[in-house]
Parts: sequence; C-alpha cells; structure tokens
Amino acid sequence: MSADAMPALFREGLMLLGVVAGPLFGALLLVSLVVGVLQSVTQVQEPAVGAVPRLATVILVVAFGGGWMMERLSGFLRSAIERIADRGF
Repeated sequence: MSADAMPALFREGLMLLGVVAGPLFGALLLVSLVVGVLQSVTQVQEPAVGAVPRLATVILVVAFGGGWMMERLSGFLRSAIERIADRGF
C-alpha cells in the first residue's frame, strides 16, 4: 500500500462516519433541544425526564436507519479490506 493510500482510506472512513452518525446526532440534538425547552418552561429538572426521550430517539433512529447504516459501513469495510489485500500492507 502506498504512503498516501492509508491517509486517504482513513479520511474516507471519517467522512463515512460523519455521514452515518449525522442522522442520529441530528435527531438527538433536536430532541434534546425540545426536552430542554420543555424542562425550562415547566421547571421540571428531573434527569429521567430528559433521558427517556433521548433513549427512545436512539432506538427509533437505529430501528429505521440501522439497515442503511450497516450497509454503508459494511460496504466500506469490504472495500478497505479489498484495497489492503490488493496492494499489501
């Protein structure tokens, strides 16, 4: 494997991680913002009130987008292994 192939593979992996994790983090950010505003308005500062909607959000996003996420990640892993095997390490 050439000297500039590993950094390119690493950069591609980081970009893929951002694409795959983006919907999850975006949904969590939105839910946390809504829960935070509701907790401020109602003055209910119980930690469980904020944790339950975030947990439900993670479960829903993974349930609906998990197949797509795993497909993208497994495709990258397959491609990376093939590139490393073709060029050597």
